[in-house]
Amino acid sequence: MKSQWSLSSLVVLTLFAFGIQAELRAETPKDGAPAFFAFDNGVGRDVGMKPEQQAQLLADLGYQGIGYTGVKNIPQMLAALDARGLKMFSTYLKVDLAPGAVPYDPDLPKAIELFEPHKTALWVHLHGGKSSSDELDDRAVSVLREIADMAEKSGLQVVLYPHVGFYVSNNADALRVVKKVERKNVGTSFNLCHFLKQQDESEMEQVIAESMPYLMLVSINGADSGDTRTMPWSRLIQTLDRGTFDVGRLLRMLESKGYEGPVGLQCYAIKGDVRDNLKRSKQAWDKLQ
Repeated sequence: MKSQWSLSSLVVLTLFAFGIQAELRAETPKDGAPAFFAFDNGVGRDVGMKPEQQAQLLADLGYQGIGYTGVKNIPQMLAALDARGLKMFSTYLKVDLAPGAVPYDPDLPKAIELFEPHKTALWVHLHGGKSSSDELDDRAVSVLREIADMAEKSGLQVVLYPHVGFYVSNNADALRVVKKVERKNVGTSFNLCHFLKQQDESEMEQVIAESMPYLMLVSINGADSGDTRTMPWSRLIQTLDRGTFDVGRLLRMLESKGYEGPVGLQCYAIKGDVRDNLKRSKQAWDKLQ
């Protein structure tokens, strides 16, 4: 009796199984710790590493996935992650609010459909106006609602990324816009390095408390304490095992306020060997748990 299973059927079943494995691994970290992923700016994105190499590196070191950038080459990256039981937690997306500008990548709607199995968050940074102003809030609300409606159909979150000098520069900007958008799948994030560049450490607990009802993502890294507003980025973004800032205190604060989402490792412009940097940061993360 001949088998009823075709080669194509077996491939589909295998990919489906890998997809389930990725979701289970990403959603159930050991010992109740938050899911931990690395930004692709520290996983060989800028030195030409292929998706398979990036995914294997993360799997080897015990990360649960990646924070991607944009919407290009999504099928290749997702396939590489699925094959290793990893998740694409987020993708970093530019939204341009300037008059006459195309607000987002035309490939975004198709990418959203591909993101659905991973529940990849759309981590949005807003451009086109002066930072810490509300001059383009009406435009921002319109565009973000449009994106949120597309994302909602695939069960995805839209998360604002406060970034120094961008239209949404800090957590107060993000909360102002999020509250105006009024969509359940639209929220904000706490990005340690951008907080330190703009605010005093003494304000951290208040910022987190105010953000909690809308907080969907967090990014951390090693950093120095002190007069952080005047420090160069090289002191505000280090591997997690370096710097004098108490990252453990931040994580305990997030936990005490009820944050249960994933945590991403910011790696922007960190010099040195990619594998060594990621290994040291993962070891530091494990000690923090």
